[in-house]
Formats: sequence, structure tokens, C-alpha cells
Amino acid sequence: MARDRRKRDMPPGPAHGKKFRPNFRRQMLYAGVAIASIFAGYFLVRQFMPKPKAPDVQVSSPQPWYQNQSPPPSLITTPDDPLFPESARHQATESTAAKRAYEEALPGEIYQPLPGPAPQAPEINATPAPENNVDVSSLPPWRRYAVNVPALGNEPLIAIVIDDMGVDRVHSAQVMNLRAPLTLSFLTYAGDLARQTGLARANGHELMLHVSMEPTSGAVDPGPNVLLTGSDDDEIRRRLDWGFSRFSGYVGINNHMGSKFTADGKGMQVVIDALKHRGLLFLDSRTSAGTVGAKLAKRMGVPMAERNIFIDNVNKLDDVNARLTEVEKFARRNGFAVAIGHPREATIEALKIWLDSVQSRGFRLVPISTIVKKFGVS
Repeated sequence: MARDRRKRDMPPGPAHGKKFRPNFRRQMLYAGVAIASIFAGYFLVRQFMPKPKAPDVQVSSPQPWYQNQSPPPSLITTPDDPLFPESARHQATESTAAKRAYEEALPGEIYQPLPGPAPQAPEINATPAPENNVDVSSLPPWRRYAVNVPALGNEPLIAIVIDDMGVDRVHSAQVMNLRAPLTLSFLTYAGDLARQTGLARANGHELMLHVSMEPTSGAVDPGPNVLLTGSDDDEIRRRLDWGFSRFSGYVGINNHMGSKFTADGKGMQVVIDALKHRGLLFLDSRTSAGTVGAKLAKRMGVPMAERNIFIDNVNKLDDVNARLTEVEKFARRNGFAVAIGHPREATIEALKIWLDSVQSRGFRLVPISTIVKKFGVS
């Protein structure tokens, strides 16, 4: 009796000689049912929960920041970097939502002005050397800061102007190291301008001020303190004065963009008048066939020149080389050519070779002041 009671009271298990073996399939089944129940509950809750209504917001297309700029302008440190196509820094930070180009579509035409009076014989130097007993400080700035050019012969003259300098500092530095004399036009809103322009001048290049003017298209960003057709005369002067104060040693200005502004006689009258009082020259970049800049400069006796060819209106090496060939043809026909390019990889690569060989083909590379002195109004 006692033995039977002990057997009955003993727990089942190994004491009986049998091992406990868990049922793996059954446990997996229980786990699967539990997980499926959790997911089913989650989707049921989502299905019957009330969905929030989207706010009734009208989406408007982004407008260029400068259209809302409040006068008077202050010294602005580029609140919106323009989109430079070869700037890795900008490509890494630019939102895909509202990209704006940094430049208007550059005209592809070769501009040849109508025949005018025969040019006078050139002077020996674009800027008189000290040994000529000329007080350089008494000269107007467009001659005082001009790159000195040795005696000219009868060879055709070519001036290469590189716009948009100073913002893309990597490519701008590469341009500064090209064979001189080039004419380098620095954007007014670029940073570190004193150092950059000082280096460019030390390398033998002539300096200009690249002034932002209103484009026709709202899809491009001309940068801070752009000259606008809707501004009054005082506001245009204030923005010009801001640009004039950015660095020193330049011979004159040319327009950055400006297809709309340069066609506005009222606004351009203010610009040309300011250049006349400051003793500076004007290079009309001719971003529009309707520009009145050159006509006003001639009428007011302001030293001037006009762009004949854009060498990189198509930003490809073969196209730039083809345009440089056109520059040579134009110079042979007319005695000179004014070509404008930009600090882009294709342009720099093409110019490295072309600048080293152009004089061997009978041409003379000169700064813009030399073209103005020989062929422009002075």
C-alpha cells in the first residue's frame, strides 16, 4: 500500500524513465498564429481609424529671391548661390525642387557692328609708361588701371574676356593661371575679391567689374543687388555704388545677363552716366539684340566696346575650339575681335592650347582697354 502511494505521488518525468521532448511543430504553429493575430489587429485598426484631411494649400512656383528684395540694398554675402553647372559643392546642396540657372542662354550669333568712321592710328601704349613723363594718377581709371601693352604693329588684335569670375574659385584660379593678358570680369557678389583680383592682376590680367542686370526670364538667378527695370534712378545708383565698392583696380564694367535691363533706355542712362562720372569704360556683352548700352555710351562719350563672339555658348570642347577659329576669322576681317567666355572646364582646356599658339598665327592678344583705345570711343 505504501509503495503504491509513493508511485502515485511521484511527479511524471525522468523518474519514470521517460524524457520530456517539446513538440517543435506545435510551438511554431502557436508562434505563427500569435504573429498573424498581431498583424491582423494592426491592419484592422488602421482600416477603421479616421484619416486626416490634407490641408487646403495652394502651391505656387518658386520666385527668384531678388524679385522680393527690399531696398535699399546692403552688402549681401550671396544669400542664394547661383547654379554653376560645374560646381560640385552646389550640386551636393541644391534641392531638386527649384533649380535656377546662373546664366541666360548665350547668343550664338557673331555680332559685327555696322561700318563706322575709320579707326585712328593706335597709340604706342594703352597705358603710358612712367618714362613717357605722363602722370598716370591724372588719367581716368580706365587708362590708369589698364594693362600696359608694348608697341603695336599691324597684326589683328584679339581680346578674350572671361566673365563670371570669383564665385567658382577653383575654375577662377585656373583662369588666372592662363597666359596673359586676358580681361577678367569679376562678379560683384563674389567673396574674397581683394585677394582674388590682386592675384589676377599680379598674373598680368586686366580687371573688370561684372554687374548683374535683370534677365528676361524669371528662371535664371542674376544674384544679389541686380539692376532692375522697375527700380527708380536712386535705387539703381545705390546698387551700382555697392558694386563699385567691392574691389578696386578695374577699368570698367560689363553686364552679367541683362537681356531685359540693357534694353531699357531709362535704366541704362543711369548706368552710362555713372560710368562717365567715374571715368570707366563699358563693354556691352550683348545678351540681347535690343540692347541700347553701346548706343548710349557712344552718344555720351563713354569709352566702350561690344562683344562680337561668345566662345562657349555651347559648353563643349569641340564647340569652344570651333568658336575660337571664328574669333580668328573675325579678327582678320575686321582688324580686331572681342570674345567672351566663362570659367568652365571646356573653355579653360581649349584656351590653354589656343593662347600658347595664337600669336604664332599672326594675331596679338590684348586686354579690352587696348581695343577700346584703338577702335572704341575714348
